[in-house]
Formats: sequence, structure tokens, C-alpha cells
Amino acid sequence: MKKLLSAATVTMLVGILTSIAMATPSTTFWTPCTLDFQPANQTHITYDTYNRFGNPTTDNVPAFPVDYGLTKGAAFKNGLAFEYGVDFMVPTKNPAYFNVKVGYPELTLKPWAPALEIGIFNVGTKAGQTNQDVVYFLVGRSLPNNLGRLSAAYYVGNKTALGFGDTVNSIDNTGAMVAYDKVLIKDKVVFAADWATGTNAIGGGGAGLYYYFTPNIDLLAGPVWFNDKEINGKMKFTVQCDINY
Repeated sequence: MKKLLSAATVTMLVGILTSIAMATPSTTFWTPCTLDFQPANQTHITYDTYNRFGNPTTDNVPAFPVDYGLTKGAAFKNGLAFEYGVDFMVPTKNPAYFNVKVGYPELTLKPWAPALEIGIFNVGTKAGQTNQDVVYFLVGRSLPNNLGRLSAAYYVGNKTALGFGDTVNSIDNTGAMVAYDKVLIKDKVVFAADWATGTNAIGGGGAGLYYYFTPNIDLLAGPVWFNDKEINGKMKFTVQCDINY
């Protein structure tokens, strides 16, 4: 992992991860590039599946393990938001992946201010395989005239783990993420799309629709494609259920 962070920043993030009860990061679709934080004292549960239609024998990775995720929100003084979580990828030998982020939601620092975040995700427990340890810096803002929301981020991670499973390509451990979402039907339907650059495990993107059964229960569905097919296989279709309480 490149030393692009100060020692103090890394120490702060690692300290948070190891000193609290970990409770999946908020995402737009495939990536954690989003303006959203889980609200203080809200618990978020997610159930995500990624499968490929057609003949699975033509794909080296026809499906991903099921993701069971739990995220908890918190808040500090002066509008600083915080969330932390854990994903369990089942069935796998090392299923746990931790995440945490802190930052200011848009309009918090100033009436015109964008969202500003720093976070880390895919903190696995198996050295060289699942400890991707992806740190990212994000800025995002709602567009005028209800044209949706746009966010962008820069990330850096553990090259060995990000490339685990690929013996063909040159692996990137840095890249960018972009995301966009827009309400199509108020309180019911939201369009979402995102993409991460890089030939590695997280490089790729997707687009789909959220449907809200209630304000606290939604279903997301759509295709996801990948930059590195040696690691992730061909395009898949995801169905994700989210519940807040």
C-alpha cells in the first residue's frame, strides 16, 4: 500500500476499527462512492446477491458469495457524521470485511459546501487475500434544479490483496470512483450508477433502480460489470435488499 496518508490519519482509522464493536459501507450501487451516511443511532441491514445469467460454465466466477451486511450510524459535534460496519461474505473461509468512514454531509460546513468524506473499506482478516484495506477521499454535491447527485473519490489499497486471483494482468492499487443518483418517483424509485477505475478486485461499475416499499425497506436491482475478469468473472446481475431500523 502506497504511503499516501499521513501516519496520524492511518493511526486514527485503524484505531477506530479496532476499538469499537464493528457494525457494510453505504454505497451507490457497486462502490462506496456516495454522499450518504447512515443517520445517528440507525442500524442498516443489507442482503446482497451477485449472479450471472446464462451458462455458468463459460465464466470462471459465475457468482459471488452472498453478502450479509450491518452498518451503524453516529454523529459528532459540529455536524461531523460517522458510520461503521461489517460485511460477511458467505460461504468463504475468511468472511468478515470491516469498514468505517467520517466526514461532513453536504451543506454542513457552509450553506454551499459539498460533502467531504474519508473512509476505509474491505478491511479483511486474511493477509494477502482479503485485507484490501481500501482508503478513499470523497467529494460530492447535489446538482441544481433537481438534476440528481454527483460524487467522486480517489482510492488507494493493498495491491497484493486487490490482485489476489489474477496472475495475468498488471494490478492497480490506486484509482478513482464516480457515482450518480437521481430520484425518478418521489419516495418510490431512484436511479443509481457508479464506476471504479483500476484493474483490480473493486474496478468496475453498475447501474440500476432502487424501489422503496416503505421509507425503511428497499430493493435494488441491476447489472454489474468488471474491469478485471480474471478476478471477478463476467458481468453479473445484483439484487440487494436494505432494511433500516
